[in-house]
Amino acid sequence: MKQLISLAASAALLVACGDRQADESPQDAASAAPQSDAVESATQAAPLIPRDVIFGNPDRTLARISPDGAHVSWLAPKDGVLNVWVAPSDNPSDARVITNDTYRGISQYFWAPNSAFVYYIQDQGGDENFHVYSANIETGDVVDLTPVKDGARATVESISSQRPDEIVVGINERNAQLFDLYLVDVMTGERELLKENPGFAGWLIDNNLDPRFGFQPTPDGGGNIVDFEGEVFAVIPPEDFLSTSAVGFNAANDAVLILDSRGRDTAALTQVALGSGEVEVLAENDEADISGIFIDRRTLEPIAYNVNHLKSQWYPVDDTTAADLEGLTAALGGSLSILAATDDMSKWIVHEDAPERSGTYFIYDREDRSVTKMLEQYPSLADYTLAPMQALTIKSRDGLDLPSYLTLPVGSDGNGDGKPDSAVPMVLAVHGGPWARDEYGYNPWHQWLANRGYAVLSVNYRGSTGFGKTFTRAAIGEFAGKMHDDLVDGVRWAVDQGIADQKKVAIVGGSYGGYATLIGVSFTPDTFACGVDIVGPSSLVTLIESFPEYWKPFLQGTWYTYVGDPAKAEDREDMLARSAISRVDDIKVPLLVGQGQNDPRVTKLESDQLVEAMAANELPVTYVNFPDEGHGFRRPENRLAFYSVMEGFLESCLGGTSEPVDDAFEGSTIEILYGKGYVKNLP
Repeated sequence: MKQLISLAASAALLVACGDRQADESPQDAASAAPQSDAVESATQAAPLIPRDVIFGNPDRTLARISPDGAHVSWLAPKDGVLNVWVAPSDNPSDARVITNDTYRGISQYFWAPNSAFVYYIQDQGGDENFHVYSANIETGDVVDLTPVKDGARATVESISSQRPDEIVVGINERNAQLFDLYLVDVMTGERELLKENPGFAGWLIDNNLDPRFGFQPTPDGGGNIVDFEGEVFAVIPPEDFLSTSAVGFNAANDAVLILDSRGRDTAALTQVALGSGEVEVLAENDEADISGIFIDRRTLEPIAYNVNHLKSQWYPVDDTTAADLEGLTAALGGSLSILAATDDMSKWIVHEDAPERSGTYFIYDREDRSVTKMLEQYPSLADYTLAPMQALTIKSRDGLDLPSYLTLPVGSDGNGDGKPDSAVPMVLAVHGGPWARDEYGYNPWHQWLANRGYAVLSVNYRGSTGFGKTFTRAAIGEFAGKMHDDLVDGVRWAVDQGIADQKKVAIVGGSYGGYATLIGVSFTPDTFACGVDIVGPSSLVTLIESFPEYWKPFLQGTWYTYVGDPAKAEDREDMLARSAISRVDDIKVPLLVGQGQNDPRVTKLESDQLVEAMAANELPVTYVNFPDEGHGFRRPENRLAFYSVMEGFLESCLGGTSEPVDDAFEGSTIEILYGKGYVKNLP
């Protein structure tokens, strides 16, 4: 639940800037924001990268290796839809597709410990009522392991090499707020009740697939990890709710690994003994939380951990792993992620991420320390010049350090000092969450928008996670307050540095980023020339009142603590005052709204009520909906349609450039529900 709202992909529509009328000609409207000399030279220096090269299906992605090392796998299109492919490790060219999704595509999968199956989850139309499926790698037979009634949701709770033919799933069919545990024999598909939920918001299951503890939220916004007799194993205070979580058991099942911020600011990796409660600190870092660990599959001991402050870095726990990481760092230049390993730890799957090239997967052979390229996600990007990303720190007006990332148009920085030769239009791209973060590396939005002639700035505002609990908790009570001030401070910094043209700054984002966009154009309309809101909440009250039932056990430690409880009159009044729906009359710049009709997190009501209020006052808003999407746009046809409209919108507002529409709407379900003003790039 650390990221209750994730950054969505985008959708948008174009209305001319200023006070132009709906009956103006395309030529007049297109000239509303002429290109500056800096934009023109930048776009001439870098040929347009086609939208489908950035936002279409990847060539191949999510590479993995089977636990026995006999097979490798990845996601790749089959008839234009992402499915799972498997090949012998010694002959990757002999790949076969083993799933047959024909519409939305599979977005994540993982190997069963017995190496005979892969597991994946899938919903319908973005409703997030997932089912868990298995696919037999030899026969391609796909089995729904969780055939539940409509409206119920299934989760993967645990797998273990000690019981390789079984999987523990959670299902909320009996009680929409709580997940009962079921043990599924993947060989036969048979399912049996393992543990009925007595009121736990989450489970802690050992390596024998035995449930040992549950997580019980407390009224103060904290929580306890308790056994089935009610004995408390660990107390998590409210200040640690978002930064402390149990990872799993050691090999002997007598100690628990915890990412733990208790008694410190940044989350450390600790091991807590079950009997004595003795705590051993295995790794810690003063700058940022430990954000990932790599476990030896033989011993179940951590052998490396990840820290991501401005940039991601892996650190070894032992000397052998130190030599591994040293060799990998020498062979690969970008940020590394260790994604999978064989049971004997002889081969690893490593992902390299760098701002100026597509993500690439490698096989690392631990015995001879060789690094072999396995696949590249978007190989056609190599035909284009991508822009470097700068990692930097911006100081907020009240003294907080805001880790941020800046990308400039190719060709705009002639002397290489990290600033354009003259100020350019800028897009402030705001991440979702808010309990998430922006990070250094290849970012499709940054590359796309920089290629269209814009500087792109992403600011980790207070409330972002990964930088210690003090930074996260600085957001309590600060929605539309200091959280938004941090974003405005980022814009002011860019203007003061000569990076951004003060009159040509757009704010865009999805989910919380959509909320920030709506706050930007309503609370600070003089700061922004236009905004793009993707699945953003217009009212904090109706947002929280419409959350799915299975979120409710976590609300005290998250939304109620940070924003308020709409059931309390005083909180409700304050929440409305921090919502764009209460300041619609102050919006005076063009707004593009994108929505997925089936979104269970930020429901369509949020966009409907905002657009209805703006339309009543004839304010410049355009509204795009996708009937087969949820919290973001998964189908590439819908992504391409939305981004076609969005870049046309930004071109009109900021004066950058855009790719011709051509067949951008082919196969998309895009609906234009409302458009005020001249609209470009629409079907």
